[in-house]
Amino acid sequence: MRIEFHKAELRGKGDAGWLHSRFSFSFADYYDPKRMGFGKLRVLNDDIIEPGAGFDTHPHDNMEIITIVTEGSLRHTDSTGSTAILKPGDIQVMSAGSGILHSESNASDTQQLKLFQIWIEAKEKNIQPRHEERRFTLTKNRWTEVVSGKKSKDSLYIHQDARIFLGNSNKEYISNYKLPKGRGIFMMVIKGDAEVEGKSLKDRDAITITEAKQITIKAKGSLLAIEVPL
Repeated sequence: MRIEFHKAELRGKGDAGWLHSRFSFSFADYYDPKRMGFGKLRVLNDDIIEPGAGFDTHPHDNMEIITIVTEGSLRHTDSTGSTAILKPGDIQVMSAGSGILHSESNASDTQQLKLFQIWIEAKEKNIQPRHEERRFTLTKNRWTEVVSGKKSKDSLYIHQDARIFLGNSNKEYISNYKLPKGRGIFMMVIKGDAEVEGKSLKDRDAITITEAKQITIKAKGSLLAIEVPL
């Protein structure tokens, strides 16, 4: 088993006044040659957007972009004709494919918007761009699969053999996660406490694990887990 521990305060930082970001991997002006991604996971940004502010229309291609709103409301528009207002509990997938234009902004003039944005490399080039969102209600003390590379009525689909889970526990919850060969998992504590293979994690701490068949997790709070091909 190979484990790397990433303290929350060692993440990259960005501050544009209206946008405050922490970067788990190299992004924008933050560059660390040791943190260029994890397998097919390329970006995990922890963003705060000030009231009324946001990103103007800009392009993406050949990337699966997943947005998880944790506080406030996000206004989304894109060149597929999709528009949406996302709130906590809502998750959005945008397959950029052959090329997509989109904008995203804080839909509130008074409240900050907080979200995670995740980029995963697409398994095929130049697919038809698409957009989808769904509201999830997490079951206490268990993992909920919210994104998958397999089409399912219970999760959002992406064009990559990856899986994203959210966990939510109000008491210490113990689980054993089975990790298939050739894959790795990135786990972050959103809020609360966790112990992963004996390593203690607090708010926004993260851990990556490879070369493991089974992973023991003890947690109380909310967790994010992303399983990807290496």
